Amino acid sequence: MSTDATPNRLSAPPIGATHLPDDPVLLQQIIGELLAVNAQLQHKNDSLQQQLEQLRRRLLGHKSEKLDPNQALLFADLAAAPNDMPVSASPPDTAEPAPKRRGHGRNGLNPKLRRDRRLYVLDENERRCPCGGLCEKFGEEISEQLDYVPASLFVIEHVRTKYACPQCHDHVLVALKPEQPIAKGLPGPGLLAQVITCKYADHIPLNRFENICRRQGVELSRSTLCDWMKACAELLRPLYDLMVSVVLASRSVHTDDTRVPCQDPTQPGKTVSARLWTYLGDAEHPCNVFDFTMTWSREGPRDFLTNKAHKFQGILQADALSGYDTLCAELGIVRAGCWAHARRYFFDARDSAAGPVAEALARIGRLYAIEKEIKETLAQEPLAGPAADTLRLARRQEKALPELTTLRQWLEQQRMVALPKSPFGHAVQYALNHWEALTLYTQHGFLAIDNNAAERALRPIAVGRNN
Repeated sequence: MSTDATPNRLSAPPIGATHLPDDPVLLQQIIGELLAVNAQLQHKNDSLQQQLEQLRRRLLGHKSEKLDPNQALLFADLAAAPNDMPVSASPPDTAEPAPKRRGHGRNGLNPKLRRDRRLYVLDENERRCPCGGLCEKFGEEISEQLDYVPASLFVIEHVRTKYACPQCHDHVLVALKPEQPIAKGLPGPGLLAQVITCKYADHIPLNRFENICRRQGVELSRSTLCDWMKACAELLRPLYDLMVSVVLASRSVHTDDTRVPCQDPTQPGKTVSARLWTYLGDAEHPCNVFDFTMTWSREGPRDFLTNKAHKFQGILQADALSGYDTLCAELGIVRAGCWAHARRYFFDARDSAAGPVAEALARIGRLYAIEKEIKETLAQEPLAGPAADTLRLARRQEKALPELTTLRQWLEQQRMVALPKSPFGHAVQYALNHWEALTLYTQHGFLAIDNNAAERALRPIAVGRNN
C-alpha cells in the first residue's frame, strides 16, 4: 500500500496477519488508518471509474441525455404539480394518443427541382385496337425518377474586341471585361465558391478536391488552392466585418469555442491546438460569425467584443469558463449561464449517486418543460419581437421562478451531505457557484435557458475536424 495516499498520517512498516501487535490501542489505531486509507482509495476508484465511463460513452456510446419522463413521479413534491404546470408524465387514467405512423410510400420530390419531361408515345400501328379502331389519347401516366448531373469544369473565354483607327493607325481601343475576383487569376467565381463550400461546409480537404479536379483532366496544385482561399478571405473581409458589427449590436450574444489543429509556425510538420470561437446574434441580428485564435485565453473574446467599429454592450451567454467572468467584469457586461452545462454535470454523475441525480435531472427538466410550453404558445400565437419577449418573461416569472427557488433550497440541502470532491458534489457546487448567471434568463425575455445555439453552430466544425 502506497504511503502517498496518506502523506500526513502515521506511517508504519507492513504488518502481516501473523505479526499483529497485542496492544488494543495500537490495533484500533491501525484499523482506523486502514479504514481511512480504504475510504480514500474507494473514493479515488469511484472517481476514476466515473471518468472511464465518460470516456467510453464519448468514444463508443450515444451522447443523448434524455430523461425518463416517469422519474419525476418518484419525488413527492415533483409529482404533485399544479394543474397548469407542464409535466413530462401523463396521468395514469388518460390514454395518450397513438403516435402518427409514418407512411411506407416514397417521399415526394421537391417541386422546385428542374424537370426534364420525356414523352413516350405509341405509333399508329401500336395503337390499333383488336376491334379495328384506332386508340386515341385520353390521359397520361407520370412517374418521377431522380437523377444527377455531376458538377463539371468548363472554360470561359473572355474575348475582348480590339479597335483601331483606319486612318492614323495609332489610336487602339480594347473592350473591357467584368472585374474578376482574383485579378489576372485563373479561377472564376463559381469555382471559388465551390472550393469554399467543399472545404468549409462539406469538410473536403484541398488535397481531395485536387483529386476531384484531376479526374476531369485539370491539374490544380494544393498550394494554388491555398492561395485562392487566402485571396477569397481578403475579398470577403468587408462582408465579414459587416456581419461582426451586426452581431455586436445584439442585446445578447451566444459564444462557445472548440479546438482546431493548426500547423505550428515555429516547428514545421507539427500542429498545435488552436481555438475557433463562434458568436451568434439575437433574433433581430441573425448572424453567426467565427473568430480564430492560436491560444485558449480571454484575449481572443476580448479583442472580438471590443471591436473598434462597435463595442459589445449586451449580455454574453456562455459556459462557465473562468476567463469569461473576468472578461465581463473588465468590459462592464453581464454573463448569462447555461442550464445544459449544469445538467450535464449531474448527468455524468448518475453512476455515483443515482437517486439524487435522478431528482436533480427531474427538477431541471421542469424548467425545460416551461420553456417548451412557452415555445408552443408562441407557435399558436404568432408573436415576434417585444411582444414575444414580454410573454416569455411573464411566463418565466410566473412558473420558472418558483421552481428555481425550490431547486436552490434542494441544492443547499444536498451540499451539506454530498462529498465535495465526488461527481455529484461537484455538480451541486457548480450550480450554486453560478446560480446568478443560471437564473438571469428569468429576468429577460430575449435570453435563452441555455447556450445550445452556440454548440450547434460549432457542431459542423467538430464533424469535419478529422478531415
